[in-house]
Amino acid sequence: MKKILSALAFAGLLLHAVTPANAQNSIEFKEFKLDNGLTVILHQDKTTPIVAVSVMYHVGSKNENPERTGFAHFFEHLLFEGTENIGRGEYMKKIESIGGTLNAFTSNDITYYHEVVPSNYLETALYMESERMLHAKIDSIGIATQRSVVKEEKKQSYDNRPYGTILLETFKRTHQVHPYNWTVIGSTEHLDAATLDEFMQFYRTYYVPNNAVLSIAGDIDYAQTEEWIRKYFTEIPIGIGTINRPSVKEPKRTAEIRDIVYDNIQLPAVIHAYNLPPKKHKDGPALEMLSTYLTGGKSSLLTKEVVDRQQKAVAVAAFPLDLEDGGVFLLYGIANMGVAADTVEQAIDEQINKVMANGISETDFQKLKAQIENSVVNRHASVAGIAQSLAEAKTFFGDANAVNKELDKYNKVSRSDIQRVAKEYLNKDGRVVLYYLPKPAQAQQ
Repeated sequence: MKKILSALAFAGLLLHAVTPANAQNSIEFKEFKLDNGLTVILHQDKTTPIVAVSVMYHVGSKNENPERTGFAHFFEHLLFEGTENIGRGEYMKKIESIGGTLNAFTSNDITYYHEVVPSNYLETALYMESERMLHAKIDSIGIATQRSVVKEEKKQSYDNRPYGTILLETFKRTHQVHPYNWTVIGSTEHLDAATLDEFMQFYRTYYVPNNAVLSIAGDIDYAQTEEWIRKYFTEIPIGIGTINRPSVKEPKRTAEIRDIVYDNIQLPAVIHAYNLPPKKHKDGPALEMLSTYLTGGKSSLLTKEVVDRQQKAVAVAAFPLDLEDGGVFLLYGIANMGVAADTVEQAIDEQINKVMANGISETDFQKLKAQIENSVVNRHASVAGIAQSLAEAKTFFGDANAVNKELDKYNKVSRSDIQRVAKEYLNKDGRVVLYYLPKPAQAQQ
């Protein structure tokens, strides 16, 4: 249940929520906090008789012990095992039996559980999320089962997948001090070495009401929903463990890092990674717009120039991984048949240098603004999307109303801002460059 699966679930499942016209309006919500520290956010939308129920825990891979990496992702799976009152393997079946869908994802910063159910089953969904928070079944059987699941996922998503180790190889070079250094899936060796007591301590520290946001959006009655929330969540005690919030900052590098990774691939690839400021930094929207300009669609700069016109790459992509403590602007190109990685790199750098020197045209800028507005609208075109956005805004910005300020932030970005962030963040000083090359023939035998 990874983030990409969650995104697909949201996109394919919910044709049933607010319309784009409504999504452009202010998202109204009610917010309150229980005595145990649980933050609750409620959004009412009676368009369709469904409701999205979600819990965002402020725990990700960066909160882990360096000797026990992979715990947050492991718990994403483990907390579907069941509870003291829900039988093993029955959690998913219960939601699906009432016509609902559910999923979860883990990132470097958060773990997010969500389900969408018919609104007449809201109480059921709330009960089940409270059970996950209070009475999760954490025992040797469930741990052994999920160890096997995670090992198989690692094989499929990282070890045996072409270019599957890009994030692993990138982050251990871009973050040499900060705990973003390791991937979300972590180390299977660490999971094998962990004891039941260690798992229990992690659960009692992080999966607690004072480290969570309960976000609900859809066909709800505010008073009844609050009554049920207080019924099922008030009894959950506040967490008493010490939450690890990394305070270390990744030092700014002044020298480019270059390396080669040999992989089971047919076509070479070049990866550029540039360190970014923290998620709350004012340059975030401009960097997002820059990435969209570079590779956001068939008419984007790098797609038109490097893929279509020059035919030096079969695919290019750029996206800022805007993490809470400072992420990575990742840019990659997969070479066309017979094209060397350094040729692709040169072609990409030429286009980046043009943006730095000349900025973007007014025509491209207006088209870019329309793309961004459409993206924001689509993100809030379902009750599931709204529930997630509200939870993220509260978790990362301390203000759920940040969802209503998002488009304003993009509208304040100017053409000169996009040129400026390209110069400031995409310069060669301190960037990481990886060449992914096919393994020699003898190594693949």
